Amino acid sequence: MKRQLAILGSTGSIGTQALQVVSEHRDLFEIYALTANNQVELLIEQARAFMPEVVVIANEAKYLILKEALKDLPIKVWAGSDAIAQVVEAEPIDLVLTAMVGYSGVKPTIQAIRAGKAIALANKETLVVAGELITQLAHEHKVPILPVDSEHSAIFQCLVGDWENPIEKIILTASGGPFRTKTMDELAHVTCAQALKHPNWEMGAKVTIDSASLMNKGFEMIEAKWLFGVEPDKIEVLVHPQSIIHSMVQFEDGSVKAQLGIPDMKLPISYAFSYPKRLVSSEPRLNFADYAQLTFEAPAMDRFRNLAFAFDAIRTGGNMPCVLNAANEIVVEAFLKERIGFLQMSDVIEQVMQKSSFIAHPAYDDYVDTDREARLLTQSLF
Repeated sequence: MKRQLAILGSTGSIGTQALQVVSEHRDLFEIYALTANNQVELLIEQARAFMPEVVVIANEAKYLILKEALKDLPIKVWAGSDAIAQVVEAEPIDLVLTAMVGYSGVKPTIQAIRAGKAIALANKETLVVAGELITQLAHEHKVPILPVDSEHSAIFQCLVGDWENPIEKIILTASGGPFRTKTMDELAHVTCAQALKHPNWEMGAKVTIDSASLMNKGFEMIEAKWLFGVEPDKIEVLVHPQSIIHSMVQFEDGSVKAQLGIPDMKLPISYAFSYPKRLVSSEPRLNFADYAQLTFEAPAMDRFRNLAFAFDAIRTGGNMPCVLNAANEIVVEAFLKERIGFLQMSDVIEQVMQKSSFIAHPAYDDYVDTDREARLLTQSLF
């Protein structure tokens, strides 16, 4: 029996690479559902190539384009964010890859967990915004959450065979992004085009900007807390410019396990799809002779304040990580449109965290209200 997959965000960077993995293993996987936010032409192309049962476009204005393009095929065509949350509940689906960008991934992930579907998690914001709720629901419904982020996949792989051994420390590696060595004066004048040129990884625009500001690493720290049950003071962020060691785990006896590989997201994607087995891959292998040095340094949290804000948010707890995420999504969008500067993003986020209402024990509706209010507050500050 082929494993039935739903790919949420199939036209993004993770989604397209996931479909490449499926293409290499058609004997193991079948696509039941594909969803996209806005890229209707690519979604049409993917639908014709993989013949899913259902396709969903979040942008309802593009429903008729999608419907017309696929009218000759026996594919159900839906539209809207509610439809994305609904499709994950379909009985045949075995695993849901949540590769949507931003807060929009929270609701369908919750619906998939409640429907008992295994989750391959590539959407950072789900655990950043509502980590306590998500992990509680996963426990109640006995649903595995398999990490797709390269760093969390690395930690997961390091823990295989060591589940019973307490973690002394998680070491999250970071490339440092394109501005690792720049001064504050230089950071004040960097452009959007410069920020979008990541030295090691090919990612979507939003994630690439988060990587440049180190917010991405702050989000990953929050994710690691929920995925692996480790408090923030046991999570260390370490800049590793070569991006060969994807993360490490230190145990109580002082030993450290690391997962290494070339910067390629298809490896963690395929591992999440096939766990506990590993699939044969045609991707290039790591040649140690090509890397005479692997270097490490502490992150400059005085220059990249977003990382410090993430530690502040998770230590505060409650709805504060949700505030952090909402503010960040708005400022990143503004930076991409060249409405604010690189350093101004951190200035605005700091103000929003200071001014937002705090809820110590939020329910789902509180997260929804917090997200809306934090976005409005952020927009009012520039």
